[in-house]
Amino acid sequence: MKTVSKGKNHKAINIGAIDSLSDYSFVHPKLGHTVENKLFIGELLEATGSEISFMELPARTTINFLHKHKKHEEIYIFLKGNGQYQVDSEVFSIEEGSIVRVSPEGSRVLSNTSDEKMIYLVVQSVAESLAGYNIADGFRVQGEIKMKQE
Repeated sequence: MKTVSKGKNHKAINIGAIDSLSDYSFVHPKLGHTVENKLFIGELLEATGSEISFMELPARTTINFLHKHKKHEEIYIFLKGNGQYQVDSEVFSIEEGSIVRVSPEGSRVLSNTSDEKMIYLVVQSVAESLAGYNIADGFRVQGEIKMKQE
């Protein structure tokens, strides 16, 4: 991972090729166990409103625990592979391009049922914190666009 750019109002990083998630691991701060193939980037980006993680789940692997959150909803975006996802007692298929949102109260778990690795990212944010479902928060500003046109 390297920092590409950092300024008063931004930070940009590069984590490398998406197929190299196996280079990363995460040590759970409370439980102390290591989770292979997982990378949290919220802290690396100095984010203040969301957490984002990337995960590579090996072929024919099921995560071995259900979990919930106290305040965070999660959005899972599946980039590669296929399998099954369970929320509470409902089980459904997932594949590349699937996107799943789970409220904090939902018990969740997933599995990779294929012979290929699964790659997905998870965005966590505080539930009910989005001010509106429109583009009203964004607005145009005056300034010079400095990117070169090719």
